[in-house]
Amino acid sequence: MLRNLAIAGSAAVIGTLLMLPPQPGERLVRMYGSDLATADRVAIVVPGADTKAATFDSSTRHPGGAARALLAEAARLAPHQRLAVMAWLGYDSPPTLSLAALTDEAAVAGSHELRRTVADLRRRTTAPISLLCHSYGSYACALAAPGLPISDVAFIGSPGVGAAGAASPVRVWAGLGDNDWIKFVPKVKLGALGFGADPMKVPYGAHRFDAGTGGHSDYYTPGTASLRNLTLIALGRHQEVTFEQDGS
Repeated sequence: MLRNLAIAGSAAVIGTLLMLPPQPGERLVRMYGSDLATADRVAIVVPGADTKAATFDSSTRHPGGAARALLAEAARLAPHQRLAVMAWLGYDSPPTLSLAALTDEAAVAGSHELRRTVADLRRRTTAPISLLCHSYGSYACALAAPGLPISDVAFIGSPGVGAAGAASPVRVWAGLGDNDWIKFVPKVKLGALGFGADPMKVPYGAHRFDAGTGGHSDYYTPGTASLRNLTLIALGRHQEVTFEQDGS
């Protein structure tokens, strides 16, 4: 459900890291920023529905552009910290206007691929790994997260993350822009239809960070509270994250 820079700066694309078998034409996984061997932290950008290889790097609404925006913000906030960012279109992202975007089939399959990706990364680096998960992709991350060797998972613009209760010991974050239409989507699950618990609700137990006033595809826009906080999460600078003020 969704669509997901000219800010590249000096951040270079290291190239396509993984080609996950089978490799449909719309899957693409790339690394940006620091080399894994020397990175202090690693972040994985997991996009939502309607994400395509053709527009992968086109803007901050898409995973490659989001990765570049994170690196530019990291260079501003922590110039001496080495961050590697993976833009991960490692699953078959469903079209927004389709039944597939309302059901969990693609997310379930994507969760298995994401677990494989994290396992592969863990063999290549000892740096802490964070998942930054947008919209439909947040459900895939929620399924993948239990037991994964990651430090943080952040849900942004989420339609739901399955069963109630944040996974421990992973630090779980949630953010929702003031003008994100996903807030009007019922957070229920009936069989394969829907996505379950709202991570923005207090009972879920996530750290609810300030995601600013943007809409559904604006979380990585330069100059926003959402980009700043997502970058701080990726950098492990948790004490600097600002929190949302609504006590609901």
